[in-house]
Amino acid sequence: MAARQDAQQADVPAICKSCEARQDRLCGALSARQLAELAEASSMHEVLAGTELPDDGTYSNLLSGVVKLTRDLSDGRQQIVGFHFAPDFLGRPFEAKRPIKAEALTNVALCSFPRTLVDRMANETPELGRRLLKHALNELDDARDWMAALGRKTASEKVASFLLMVARNIDPAHRPASSISFDLPLTRADIADFLGLTIETVSRELSRLRLDGAIRIANKRQISLASIAQLEARCGD
Repeated sequence: MAARQDAQQADVPAICKSCEARQDRLCGALSARQLAELAEASSMHEVLAGTELPDDGTYSNLLSGVVKLTRDLSDGRQQIVGFHFAPDFLGRPFEAKRPIKAEALTNVALCSFPRTLVDRMANETPELGRRLLKHALNELDDARDWMAALGRKTASEKVASFLLMVARNIDPAHRPASSISFDLPLTRADIADFLGLTIETVSRELSRLRLDGAIRIANKRQISLASIAQLEARCGD
């Protein structure tokens, strides 16, 4: 059995071997042969912060950076509706167009591949289809969580929940007692827009969390948590 696994690992394209998306995400459902076919059709590229990701008939694995999802209203207003963190999968299966725009919040690295190729592999590989479904359901669960947060939580709980969401994506192991530091990928204006608050309220609640010892703010963007568990207690869940 070990010899067979070693042989299968040897067949995996070199570009895929250390990729987190293969280990934990959709590509983990593919055989070495399928990975080789996908790698041959894929392209690695970087997108600068502030650039909209084109809806060009591809799916992508987000290798590094943060992407924001937005929805434009008819009068030109824009609402942030979600985020993607590495190593998330970007794309909406079975739909040629999406009403949601994706924009690089930071410089991002992408591994992109044709939508038609992945859709075919999903038909061939039940496990890939299941992972695509799980991906869609996880996004639905996240959207429902934020519906509850935005509709019912206090301003303090909203800001704490937002910081917790970022921390959990930076530290996927979710070690409750561990300290963690990260740079906020959004400006305070963007945080206010996403949470339905004013910039002044976001700044006030960040200062309150700092004074209470739940977070440390090294500069306007760098946040340090003594522990995730301490921030969880402030989220009202």
